[in-house]
Order: sequence, then C-alpha cells, then structure tokens
Amino acid sequence: MITVADVKNDEEVKAIMYMAESQIEALGFTEHSVRHSSIVSKWAGEILEQICGDEHRVELARIAGFLHDIGNSVNREDHAQSGAILAYHILTRMGMGYKDAADIMMAIGNHDEHQGLPVSDITSALIIADKADVHKSRVRSNTTRMNVTNISELNIHDRVNLAAEKSGVSVDKETREIILNIVIDTEKCPVMDYFEIYFKRMQLCRRAADFLGWKFVLIINDVHFL
Repeated sequence: MITVADVKNDEEVKAIMYMAESQIEALGFTEHSVRHSSIVSKWAGEILEQICGDEHRVELARIAGFLHDIGNSVNREDHAQSGAILAYHILTRMGMGYKDAADIMMAIGNHDEHQGLPVSDITSALIIADKADVHKSRVRSNTTRMNVTNISELNIHDRVNLAAEKSGVSVDKETREIILNIVIDTEKCPVMDYFEIYFKRMQLCRRAADFLGWKFVLIINDVHFL
C-alpha cells in the first residue's frame, strides 16, 4: 500500500506543493504550505481512526489530507477540482490502485466549502480537519511582526488567524462528538469576525459529522456554539 510517507517523499509531489505555496504567497493568502497539509493529514487520520478504526481508510485520509491543496499550483479558483485530478494521476503513477486513488480524488474534490459536500468517510474527515486549522502561525511573517494596534488594518482572514492562539480537534466516543476547540484573543479580534468568514465552513463541518453519524461541536473560548 502507498503510504503518506511515500507521498511526502515523492519528488513530483514536492515540486507541485512548492509551486502551490508560491502562488498562494504571491496572492497574499494565509499559509497553505507543508505545515498546513501535514496538520490536516494528521487530524484527518486521527478523526477516522477514532470513528472507524480501519487502518486502510485512515491511511487514505492521511494522504488526502496531505494532498488536498495541491490544486493551488494551478489556480486558487477551483483548486479542489484541479487538485483532485492531479492527486489521482500522481497516486496511480506511484502504483496506488485505481479505486483507492479515486476515493482520495473524490475527497479532495469536495473539501472546499463553495462546492464541496461530504460524500464519504474520507471526505468528511478531510473537511473537518481542513477547516479546523485556524492559528496565528498561518499568518505571513511580515504580518506577525506588526503591533496589535495595526491589526484592525489587516484583512479579516489575517485578523482571525492572528488572534487564534490555539485550535485542535478531538473525538469523544462516549458522546459521539467531533469537537473543534479554539482559543481566540478577543483583544485582537472579536469572535463575530470568526463567524463572518467561517460560518459556511462550520456548516460544512456539521454536515460532514452528520454524514459520519456523529455530532459536530464548536467551542470558542470555552463557549459552545454548535
């Protein structure tokens, strides 16, 4: 079986992911580098491991998580669809079976909130893991050097991420809840700013959890919102 370690070490993957991050940086978006991909890979695998325990499905989720943003190498617009096709061809070239590669293709093609839907367990885990990565480390270094008094001048995505001190996903088997827990510095950014840009993403997370037969819970600064 092709593993996420194999994918990370593939030279074609490295080249495409470098180009994807280069384009995102040129456009001024928050970080979408190997750091983000590795976190999404880890969380997607952990979610599915806790829910189904099928190691084969878990490894596919890890791979989908690592490759989910490679479409940014083509264009930010429709990056989920272009990334899905790229991932399928890379994985089959590496020797992955067609069905497994297609499973990952479908997950990547549905991870974006504008067009995506939770259509499989891998897709659902990927959606939640991707939308959960809100953190100040995703803001570009030239922004993080700015003083708090300058934050109001930043775009809302940078403000929200810069204010996010901590974020993480956990699974509670007893209550059958998938929990996204975020700590936001409200002196830098009000909680309402988070909902302004993330509400549609949280709705997709809730649908993803519903697909899995679980409940999605959002906690911000110890307050339950969903």
